[in-house]
Amino acid sequence: MNSLLQVARALFAERGFDGTSVEEIAARADVSKPVVYEHFGGKEGVYAVIVDREVEALLGALSGALAERGHPRQLVERAARALLDYIESSPDGFRILVRDSPVAQASGTFSSLIGDVANQVEHLLAHQFVKRGLDPVSAPIYSQMLVGMVALTGQHWAEVREPSKDEVAAHLVNLAWNGLSNFERDPMAPDDNDTTTR
Repeated sequence: MNSLLQVARALFAERGFDGTSVEEIAARADVSKPVVYEHFGGKEGVYAVIVDREVEALLGALSGALAERGHPRQLVERAARALLDYIESSPDGFRILVRDSPVAQASGTFSSLIGDVANQVEHLLAHQFVKRGLDPVSAPIYSQMLVGMVALTGQHWAEVREPSKDEVAAHLVNLAWNGLSNFERDPMAPDDNDTTTR
């Protein structure tokens, strides 16, 4: 069934849910339509399995990046790189996740996945806010902003693939960490004055 799922994944990525039929999935996977219905209940079941696998892979990568210890700037960079790595290694999966589908459940959409990641980031930010004497009540909105910035940049990069992945991650960290008022001219260059963040 793995080959059937791989075929269906490529079709959903190329044509979307509505543009893909059970007949085409079966024909390309070299199985009969009844096999698809028997194992998955139809196109919706195939799609749900694929989305679940992609969500698990991406959420695992992002959660792993955020679970490691380190300076907050490093966490931002690791999360950005984890998303860009996933996009690079799984472009079809990412295309499927960012598309809205009539069968996508609340737990299987890209926005719900990003919401899950934002919840994890919220706790990290709240801790940093307290540490810096800031009000942790605003951590939830900042986590949405930060994660949203990374997610939308990832969607854009998935289409254009430039500049390089490392450069995109560096620019994301530059904006997220320095803000516009302290914007670095070259975010890829090491900061000689900042030994705690590198």
